[in-house]
Amino acid sequence: MSRTPPSAWRVVWWFGFVSLAADMVYEGARSVYGPVLAALGASALVVGLVTGAGEAVALVLRLAFGPLADRSGRYWSLTILGYGLTAVCVPLLALAPRLGTAGLGFAATMILLERLGKAVRSPSKSALLAHVATAVGRGRGFGVHKALDQVGALTGPLVVSAAVAAASLWVGLAILAVPGAVAMLLLLVLRRRVPDPAVYDATSPRPARAPVHERRGWWAEAVGAGLSGDFFRYALAASLTTGALVTFGIIGYHLTVEDLLPVAAVPVLYAAAMAVEAVAALVVGSVYDRTGPTVLLVVPVLVALVPALALGPALAAVVAGVAAWGVAQGVQDSTIKAVVADLVEAPRRATAYGVFAGIQGLLAVVGGVGAGWLYERSLVALVITVALTQVVALLLLVDTFRRAGRLRRGGRASRRPAGSGR
Repeated sequence: MSRTPPSAWRVVWWFGFVSLAADMVYEGARSVYGPVLAALGASALVVGLVTGAGEAVALVLRLAFGPLADRSGRYWSLTILGYGLTAVCVPLLALAPRLGTAGLGFAATMILLERLGKAVRSPSKSALLAHVATAVGRGRGFGVHKALDQVGALTGPLVVSAAVAAASLWVGLAILAVPGAVAMLLLLVLRRRVPDPAVYDATSPRPARAPVHERRGWWAEAVGAGLSGDFFRYALAASLTTGALVTFGIIGYHLTVEDLLPVAAVPVLYAAAMAVEAVAALVVGSVYDRTGPTVLLVVPVLVALVPALALGPALAAVVAGVAAWGVAQGVQDSTIKAVVADLVEAPRRATAYGVFAGIQGLLAVVGGVGAGWLYERSLVALVITVALTQVVALLLLVDTFRRAGRLRRGGRASRRPAGSGR
């Protein structure tokens, strides 16, 4: 006997709850990556390299896992595997100080493996969510998901902060095993209730897996053969904002080595940034559904402000810079993805998300290493370099949105499938 699927909004919320629990894990850890690596003997260059390479792993390897999802149709399996890597690797970071001189290498490896989990799951999860969000408005769907995601990103750092204050940095990492287990349980329940989210997508009558005769070679898929010029222009512009956005690892390192905040307070500031990120995702997602993608032109401006404020000597300016960082991060990880869903047809969305993230990742590793190197030599040079890249990004975005005027405003579906709810 067939079971009536839950409403689309309910599924969006369930996806959000999974991300909430998972974000408690990896955002809780990311809030202290700078202090963790510093405690293990890392320099600013090493912190920039590890955190930048981590973002690159999370992004570039989606070039492989996006096409793999579309070719195999195993969206759920890859989503579950990716979340599993995060749930396991983050708590293992607590073992690093017990490994002596090998501790720094072990910590870097766990950070990269956790980021690999992000690469494995993200194209598949975004493709699944894009189907469901079609029924409620993609800007709002991705925005609500991101807001719930950010509740975890807010809570996780606060939990770590409390554990650091009460015990130690390493205890704070160990207790993140609990929300990791919760995320996996919720994900498995959602998989059982909604085996095929494409039922919510009135714009995608074809099955999610492309027929064999439509498939291209693996390498052609990985580099985005057949995707539009509008998509690639947009991907390059968005990637310039991603690569130039200074990682919180560098900001946390700056706060620690400059004695602007005690280590236990760094995750609290990160949690505040996550709260800002959640609000930004909701607000910008809603505006996007009403006005279209030009709302994203604010992102390069925010990215350019971050190093000038967040890496300065005054705590008040650092807080303002972290707030700008949070808004930029929130838009980059929510509404920017909604535009990809509008530019690419459903059977190739996981591939497109993989290609998009791959371009982001290539620039993220350059940006991470470059920010760490410039931070140790000249803050002025870092500020100027970021500002120049954002001028280019802004011009590319303006050109892309002008050329892609055929985009449906906000990705709204022309009709709602059964079970979509309000």
